Amino acid sequence: MNPDLVIIRLGELMLKRKNRHRFLRSVRDRLQAVLKPFPGLQLEEEYGRIYIQLNNEPYTQVANELKKVFGIVSFSPAYRSPLDLQRIQDTARQMMQPLLAESSQVTFKVSANRANKEFPYDSQQLGYLVGGFLLQAFDQLKVDVHQPQYEVRLDIRREYALIFTEVEQGGGGYPKGSNGKAMLMLSGGIDSPVAGWYALRKGLELEAVHFHSYPYTSERAQQKVIDLTKILSVYSGSMNLHMVTFTEIQTRLLKGADEQLLITLMRRAMLRICSKLAVKRKASGIVTGESLGQVASQTLASMDVIGRATDMPLLRPLITMDKQEIIRQAETIGTYETSIQPYEDCCTLFVPKSPSINPDLSRVEKVEQSLEWLDEEIERAVSSAQLIELSDRDESKFEEYF
Repeated sequence: MNPDLVIIRLGELMLKRKNRHRFLRSVRDRLQAVLKPFPGLQLEEEYGRIYIQLNNEPYTQVANELKKVFGIVSFSPAYRSPLDLQRIQDTARQMMQPLLAESSQVTFKVSANRANKEFPYDSQQLGYLVGGFLLQAFDQLKVDVHQPQYEVRLDIRREYALIFTEVEQGGGGYPKGSNGKAMLMLSGGIDSPVAGWYALRKGLELEAVHFHSYPYTSERAQQKVIDLTKILSVYSGSMNLHMVTFTEIQTRLLKGADEQLLITLMRRAMLRICSKLAVKRKASGIVTGESLGQVASQTLASMDVIGRATDMPLLRPLITMDKQEIIRQAETIGTYETSIQPYEDCCTLFVPKSPSINPDLSRVEKVEQSLEWLDEEIERAVSSAQLIELSDRDESKFEEYF
C-alpha cells in the first residue's frame, strides 16, 4: 500500500520571521531538483511544513532523495482520509495490516492532533475511537502508551485527515546557500570531504579547491578529487571545483626553504591562493578538514601560524573530532571508499621527516619575505586555476576536462 503523500517538517530556526520565506524557497528549490526524476509528484506548502503528493510515485525511492536535502528535520509517509470517523478508522486499519502480518503481538498507541477544531471529536475522543476500532480489528494488538512499537498518529486538517506511523529523520541543518558561500580546501583524503558535508549541512554554498603537483601527483589522483566533489554534489545539487597547479611553488619551496617549515609554508601559500579565489568567486570564508593534533600542521600552534596567512574566516568543522568519528561519518555520507583509494595528493607526497609542530610566526614571515618569487607564483596559480562545474547527475570523467 503506497502512501498518498509525504509530510516534510522543517527546523524551527528556519521559521524565524525574517528568514522564513528565504529558507522555504531554498528547500523548495532543492526538493524540486532532487525529485525531478518523479514527474508525478506535487508540492504543497503550509506553515512549518511541505507536503509532497505522491500520486503513485514510489515512496521508498522518494525517501532516499529526501535524505539528501538539508533543512528537513523529519518526514513521514502518510495516508489521506476524508473527514469521516469510519473512513479514518478504515484507513488506519489498512495502514496497520501489512505492519502486523508476521507478528504475534504488537504494542501500539494512538495520538491525535485536531488542527481543524470544527471536527466533531476532540483529540482524546478520536484516539479512543480509532484505538478501540484497531483493537477489535487485530487480535495481536496491545495498548502501551509509554513505549509502543507503533504510534498511530492522526492529524486532522481542514480538508482531510492524515494517518501515519513512521517518522524518518532528515538531514537537518539549513538549506543550501542560506548561510552564505565558502571555499572548501578539498584534498583526496578522508577528512576534507567530511568537513565539506558538515559545511553544506550548515547552509553554506561551497566551491572546492584542490591543489595538485602534476606530474608528481597522477591524473588518477585528480580524478579521485573530481569523484569526491561529485559525491558532495549529491547533497548540494552542484559544486564547482577549482584545480590549482601547485607544482612550481612546491618544488621551489623544496629547494629553497627550511625543511622543518616546509609544510607550514605550503599551507600558508595554499591559504593565500584560496583566499584570492574566494574574492573572485564572492565567497566569504574557507572550510578546511583540519582536526586538532592529527598531524604536525594541525597542532594549535601550527594552525595559528598557518591561519594568519589569510584575513578570511577559517571554518574547521572537524576540529575536535577523533579520526574514527570522521571515518564513520565518511562511510555514512559515501565518501570513504573513494577517499581511501591509493592516489596521493601534494600534501602527503612531500611531507618532511621532522616538520615543525610549533613554528615561529616571525621566522616564517621572514622566510616568506626572502622568497622573492612567491607572490608572483601565487598570482600565477590563481589566474591559471581550472574551473570544473560538476553536479550530482554528471557522469563525465576527468579526461574530458584535461
